[in-house]
Amino acid sequence: MTQHFLRDDDLSPAQQREVLQLALDFRNDRYVKQPFLGPKAVAVIFDKPSTRTRVSFSTGIAELGGYPLIMDSRTSQLGRGESIADTARVLDRQVSAIVWRTFGQERIEEMAAHSQVPVVNALTDLFHPCQILADFAALADERGSVSALQGLDFAYVGDGANNMANSYLLGGVTAGMHVRIGTPEGYLPNPEVVAKAEQIAEQTGGSVLVTHSNEDAVRGADVVATDTWVSMGDEAQSEQRTTVFEDYQINAATLDLAAPGAHVLHCLPAYRGKEITADVIDGDQSIVWLEAEYRLHAQKALLTWLVEQ
Repeated sequence: MTQHFLRDDDLSPAQQREVLQLALDFRNDRYVKQPFLGPKAVAVIFDKPSTRTRVSFSTGIAELGGYPLIMDSRTSQLGRGESIADTARVLDRQVSAIVWRTFGQERIEEMAAHSQVPVVNALTDLFHPCQILADFAALADERGSVSALQGLDFAYVGDGANNMANSYLLGGVTAGMHVRIGTPEGYLPNPEVVAKAEQIAEQTGGSVLVTHSNEDAVRGADVVATDTWVSMGDEAQSEQRTTVFEDYQINAATLDLAAPGAHVLHCLPAYRGKEITADVIDGDQSIVWLEAEYRLHAQKALLTWLVEQ
């Protein structure tokens, strides 16, 4: 059966560790494996704007020996009503994998249901699992090993209803972390995702806390993460969201609550002075730029692992 990566819990704890270790290996040697020599093509489809996803997948596929076939819905028949199922049936006869950055989670699940090659979620409204692999690989690099992720206290503050919060919950407990989400009322994570994260945590020794208290989320945390308060599609709510989330900013006072030397993550793009202050994102505790680099290494590792199954 074809292995896909549509959400963070599509990888078991052992599989997640394998992918993260391979990401570290790729940072040490960017050509340690080249499964797409030929070159074989990988379709990379964009329904949403992108910087890091486009650059990292395009560069990574090339470094894996392959050809990145970049597509978007506006210039393909997907944008004119051709079904996702038919698109999958065409693509999987010509490419070695399909990567899609799209809207509803049901869209990528339909693509995977009709594809004989691996399908990778490069972002949906519900999950951003490739970003989480990059984040955890960067943390493993900083802390010396993948096994060092087990037992970390991981705090995410800000918009708890977005795809990053959902993915941190699933990916974090898969790695055995204690994941805390600090978010205002009305911005809670998907309840089905929370329930699944709690179920996984029972097996891995992790835990889940969802709180409206920024302080309770951050206090003693080994890692503090955030994301923009205004995700794609929420621009009309920008002023309202800035007011609602102002007490959830990552700043110097936030870091004073966290564990000494806590690492800071942000998936980017960042808006200094809103969800995070300039002194924090550009400070000594920030590993944001290493995190961005690891989009390349982690996605290369994921694609390699998927096609080797």
